[in-house]
Parts: sequence; structure tokens; C-alpha cells
Amino acid sequence: MPRTLDLSALRSFVAVAEAGGVTRAAGFMNLTQSAVSMQIKRLEEALGLTLFIRAARRMALSPEGEQLLAYARRMIALNDEVMTKLTCASFEGEIRLGVPHDIVYPAIPGILKRLAALFPRVRINLVSSFTLLMKDSFARGGLDVIMTTETQPDAGGEILAWRDLVWIGSTGGTAWQRRPLRLGFKDTCIFRPTVQAALEKAGLPWEMAFDGESEQAIEATVAADLAISARLGGTMPVGTEVIDARGALPELGRLAICLYAAPTLRGPAAEALMSELRRAYLDATSAMAAE
Repeated sequence: MPRTLDLSALRSFVAVAEAGGVTRAAGFMNLTQSAVSMQIKRLEEALGLTLFIRAARRMALSPEGEQLLAYARRMIALNDEVMTKLTCASFEGEIRLGVPHDIVYPAIPGILKRLAALFPRVRINLVSSFTLLMKDSFARGGLDVIMTTETQPDAGGEILAWRDLVWIGSTGGTAWQRRPLRLGFKDTCIFRPTVQAALEKAGLPWEMAFDGESEQAIEATVAADLAISARLGGTMPVGTEVIDARGALPELGRLAICLYAAPTLRGPAAEALMSELRRAYLDATSAMAAE
């Protein structure tokens, strides 16, 4: 009898080929590293072929693996098409989405609500953290889709919009006039080195007014006029406003809102999510530019 290839093993094979390694592929697939390695081993044994050339920190496809990759993608796509069209079950699965806290509102709640209505059996788990932490988690396969705020995206990142980085302080506050300037940032905030470099270049003395891990505590410190901070334009915390320093504080430049998606992320729910994110942030930027 002819042998039958294991579709689960083929999925793992495609994931490893696209992610460049077992560890990252396992993260994207919500499997253990040993489970993915075992599936690859069984697939190689079933075919009697070596599918990967193991190199330092990366697995490159062998010539036979490159041939199999095209077949595997077609077989998986055909299987998924059959299951979609011939069963009554809704799309299922999980998408792990990471968004920096300062661009969650106003777009993300509406996006999640609409996708929950369209794909009720797909779980979209939202993680709100800092760009540096989310990029690290994404690289390890811990997140499927991330949005970032950074000066330039890494390879694979898509720029959705550009926004000014602005100084913020308490509404009607005077903390920005005091010297040394007291700043409120977490250590992992990607805006922090930009702000510090701008102040050093301008010759303005500064000190940190906050040391901790709570973004809410930072916002409270700024709203109480005990420190100033920086945010992307249009994303002001409650009780704060853009500081009109009239040249007394240096310009901070612009940052890109970027979008990254795991190479293994596919399906109607994933496509809908990516489309919603692009439309929301591109539209938001157009609206801001028109004001």
C-alpha cells in the first residue's frame, strides 16, 4: 500500500522552514520544541530523506527539503480548503496580538469586537507591553502579530504610519519649566533613549522621577505635575496635555507605527485582523493629517 504523509508533520516542517528554526516555529504553533523536532524526525524517516541542514542557530532546507516545501504548502492549503467548505464548524484557533499600550486606543477594542463577531471560535489574546519586549517575544515565537513604535522597522516589518513624538505634562502644569527636568519613563520604554539623547544634545539637565514597572504610576506622576514624559501625538493619558514649550524643549522627531506578522500566520481570521489593523491606523493617520 502507498504510504501516507502526516499532515501535522508537514505543518511542522513548513513552520520550521519559514521560521528558520525549531524553537521559533514551536512558539508560533503552541507546541513544545521536542514535539516539533519529533515530527520533523518522523517525516524524514518516512521519506528516507534529510530535509534540513543543521547549521549554527538556523536550520536551512536541503535540496530535497526545498522540493518538499512546495508540495507541503499545497497539501496543507487543500486540506484547509476542504475542511472550510465541507464542515459547518466555524474557524477555530488562537492569535496572540501585541500592541504598545499607548496606541491600543481607540482602534483595538473595536477591532477585537468585530473579529469576535465574525470568528467566535477564534481566540485573540491581546498583550499590551513595550516595543522592545514584544519584539523579543515575537522573535521567540511568543506572539503572532505585533505592532510597534520605532524609528525604523526591522526586516519583515511594515510601516503603517508616522507620528510625531511629543512632550507631555500635567494639564496646565509647570514641571517642564523646572531644572533639572524630571522625567517619567520605564527602563524598557523605547522613547526613553530618544528623549535622553535630545536633552543631552540640547545641554538640558535632567533626572528620573520614577523607578518601577507600572505605566499607570508613571502617568499619575506626570498628571500630578511631578514629571514630564513623551508620547506619540494623539495618545494623551488622562490629566495630561502636549507641552507648548515654545522652543524651551528640544524636538523629538517622528516614530513609525509598524506591523509584524509571523510567517506561519494564515487563514481568514488572520487576514481579517491584518486588514483591520492596516485600515484603522492608516485611516487614523489620514484623519490626523487633515486636521
